[in-house]
Amino acid sequence: MSHQIRLRLLPSVRCLFDEPLQVKVSGLRSKQVITMRARSTDETGVLFSSYATYRADGDGKIDLNRDSSLSGSYTGVEPMGLLSSLKADAFNRYFNKNRALKPFTVNFSVHEEEGRMLAEATNERFLMADGVVRVPVKEGHLSGALFIPPGEGPFPAVLDLSSFVSEKRAALLANKGFIVLSVSVFSDKPYEVTEMHLDRFEEAVHYLNGLPQVGSKGVGVISRSKAADIALSLSAFVSGIKAVVWINGCCANSAYPLYYKTKLIFPGLMFDPKKMIPTISGAVISKYSIQNHQTEENRATVIPIEKANSQFLFVASEDDLSWDSKAYMDEMVERLKRHGKQNFETVSYPGAGHYLEPPYGPHCPASPHAAARQSVLWGGEPSTHNVAEVHLWEKVQKFFKAHLSCDAAQSKPMT
Repeated sequence: MSHQIRLRLLPSVRCLFDEPLQVKVSGLRSKQVITMRARSTDETGVLFSSYATYRADGDGKIDLNRDSSLSGSYTGVEPMGLLSSLKADAFNRYFNKNRALKPFTVNFSVHEEEGRMLAEATNERFLMADGVVRVPVKEGHLSGALFIPPGEGPFPAVLDLSSFVSEKRAALLANKGFIVLSVSVFSDKPYEVTEMHLDRFEEAVHYLNGLPQVGSKGVGVISRSKAADIALSLSAFVSGIKAVVWINGCCANSAYPLYYKTKLIFPGLMFDPKKMIPTISGAVISKYSIQNHQTEENRATVIPIEKANSQFLFVASEDDLSWDSKAYMDEMVERLKRHGKQNFETVSYPGAGHYLEPPYGPHCPASPHAAARQSVLWGGEPSTHNVAEVHLWEKVQKFFKAHLSCDAAQSKPMT
């Protein structure tokens, strides 16, 4: 390995997961063509990798913020392309990085065209900033993880509803000054679920509202996919919900009957397996397989969000291949308008897929769905999808800060 060639990760090799990284190489020959590689192993032990070829400038330097990839996992100027294009050798794999206590570690390396490595550096991307505390929560029917920012508070409170267990988004929101409770909709055996109970999620709201560090008048809820219709049901039936972020979900209660205080409040809007569209990768498109909620027999599944006192941020990806999210969003907006409501804002992303997450993680076009017990195509053009994630992450923070103001001065958010 040459000591003349230097690979730098700026501003530091250690950073938060949602922070951009500037990758620079110096000491190359003028106009030298090299290959940049990235490698990382997820929590299940699966190796993900990416690569891109670059040509150095006249001074033998490469800057991924400035220079175009000539070929590889992506082309063009993509400063975080080596991260967002990480893929496993096997089809339809999701990069599992959902435990908050361990960093996302990525090895970057520079190689000659013949393959010899010239330089390398390791990037550690943390989900929890210094001072953030993670507290396991298990009370009654409630199970999850609480993330508390540093300082005395009071803090605005957010309930992070994920369809499956994931602490990523909750931990990153806590870095921004929110106290966040992460709760998953599905259990360890989602394929055994036959019904759901809103009471469990109401317990989470009451738990957050009862914490001494909470200063917001009401709780925010962030959700995606199946968790999104649970969030809508909370807003319509449970007091104390101040702001709801709905991402790529349905306007009706999907898949399972929902009970509240022992009573059935919604039947489940079902999927028709025969309408799943198979693809060459082995994953299916489920977007057109859910039943029509507007028919007489399914109308009872529609969630009456016009009864909610919450503020809504509706987010829809226009290349979502899992749900017809944009159509559901448009319908909810029209319904609220018909009831004289203006308690909403919307954002849609052409070219983005279903799996909108905090930015700078690997893009997931398809992966196994534990409840459906098959691989599902999520959609999204990688470059456009990644831009959407950056934009949405900032928008979510601004939305919650606007609607979850505290009685007293908050501790300063971490940057």
